[in-house]
Amino acid sequence: MKNFLISLLIVLSFFMFPLPSLAEESPLSELDHIAGRVLEMTRAERYEEAQALLDFFSNEFSMITAQQNLLSMDELRIVLVSSEQAKQALHEPSLPSEERLKNVTSFRLAVDAIASEYEPLWTQMEGRIMSAFSDVRAAAIEGDRKAYQERLNNFLSQYSIIQPSIKLDLEVEKVQLLDAKISFIDDERTEVMESVEAMAELEGLHNDLEVLFDNVTEDEADPSLWWVIITTGSIIMGTLSYVGFRKYKAEKVEKHHKKLKD
Repeated sequence: MKNFLISLLIVLSFFMFPLPSLAEESPLSELDHIAGRVLEMTRAERYEEAQALLDFFSNEFSMITAQQNLLSMDELRIVLVSSEQAKQALHEPSLPSEERLKNVTSFRLAVDAIASEYEPLWTQMEGRIMSAFSDVRAAAIEGDRKAYQERLNNFLSQYSIIQPSIKLDLEVEKVQLLDAKISFIDDERTEVMESVEAMAELEGLHNDLEVLFDNVTEDEADPSLWWVIITTGSIIMGTLSYVGFRKYKAEKVEKHHKKLKD
């Protein structure tokens, strides 16, 4: 009976949880793979190959989204704008390699944001974003205007990389509120060390950025996990109930036979 139960659970697991290698790749996953290759070629400074792959991505993206209703109009617009910015960066020979990489990385993260069901790649930028902003706060507290200007520019540059992805993964209102606070800090950069209000906004923005990454990490946990737990539990409970019923029936038959013998 024990071997039978183990075999039953194994067979059921094959039907209910197919191996990823056997699963058919979704159209968005294919696009994500192409975007990843574009970034790899850009990192290697193989710009012509990156351009060719990006052109291929654009064609595939247009064909797939035209045939299937996979994305909203806002999602389409954000990805298209991001891909165009990456394309312009790759086609501009005078642009520094760091700027090319920044634009292509932003594109790569945006595509991943629409393709990933959980743990989007842009959340891995948390360390860089928070470190850059901590440098801004430190310069403001120290009253170092030159360092503040440089560090704020660096933070804004880092944030711009994940901004398209944030728009794809978060509610519009939350993104607008966060962008408004960042714009305020940027606009008031010359007054931030003299204004109590601006310093308060700076501290508040730090908390907002922490909440941004914390919420996505918590909310984007694998949604299938609870389904797996519930389903597996149901299988086990069903199996145990069946075993219990068989045992009860066997004991009942055995008692009946004893009565007949008596």
